[in-house]
Amino acid sequence: MVSPSVLVLLAWMAVPLAMTLYFSLIRYNLLYPGDNEFVGLENFTFFLTDEGFTAGMTNTLLLVCSVLLISVVVGVLIAVLVDTPFWGRGIVRVLLISPFFIMPTVSALVWKNLLLHPVSGVFAAVWRFFGAEPIDWFSTYPMEAIILIVSWQWVPFAVLLLMTAMQSLDQEQKDAARLDGAGPIAIFWHITLPHLARPIAVVVMIETIFLLSIFAEIFTTTGGGPGYETTNLAYLIYSQALLQFDVGLASAGGLVAVVLANVAAIILIRMIGKNLTDKA
Repeated sequence: MVSPSVLVLLAWMAVPLAMTLYFSLIRYNLLYPGDNEFVGLENFTFFLTDEGFTAGMTNTLLLVCSVLLISVVVGVLIAVLVDTPFWGRGIVRVLLISPFFIMPTVSALVWKNLLLHPVSGVFAAVWRFFGAEPIDWFSTYPMEAIILIVSWQWVPFAVLLLMTAMQSLDQEQKDAARLDGAGPIAIFWHITLPHLARPIAVVVMIETIFLLSIFAEIFTTTGGGPGYETTNLAYLIYSQALLQFDVGLASAGGLVAVVLANVAAIILIRMIGKNLTDKA
């Protein structure tokens, strides 16, 4: 009964992968349609030795690590703060997680044109209110601006998971700690944070997989520049395929990105997945 669906699923995955592998082994540039001879691993050599590859790898790691750090730290703080009952807590929770449901292109446009714009943006108005010179974020601090935009979108995901985990925290344990004289910091460090260890591991694992392929925010705001300052691997492959029309080189880059993503996934699953299994 399941054989047809399995075959369809295999074809769905195998055909694009086989075509990518085929194009990566030939010289296939859309500007030279008749020049498609077999070149072996030449495309991989060009991709790995291109100056954009080192910049793309560095920016990808910087973007992933920075957003993960901000998501975990800010997510834990917000989850702990909104766990305390107060008037309007339900509305605040909905507002906190709402950025996660905005499309990446839309959030990038909002930050680019309404918040970080050096002339008409909200940040520029705040800067001028305090007598400071507004900052052109996408020219002066392009990677910091990208990290800010992506973090704004992914912190709510961490907040959503961590708020849910806070609901299962034993309040009697916290009350007993207070009776023993423990302060808020001691309760957070010895009770709350260990309780959130598993959901934090899940946040790190899921966000890492998605952050490796961030594209829309870079394409909409900086276009990978200035130079290669905001070019990650996903944008580098796009620029080679659709800006330089080199399908062969882009296919080789795509396969390299797949290998790197699988290596990262295997490491995360072995580190975090084993940790989750041991604590289950």
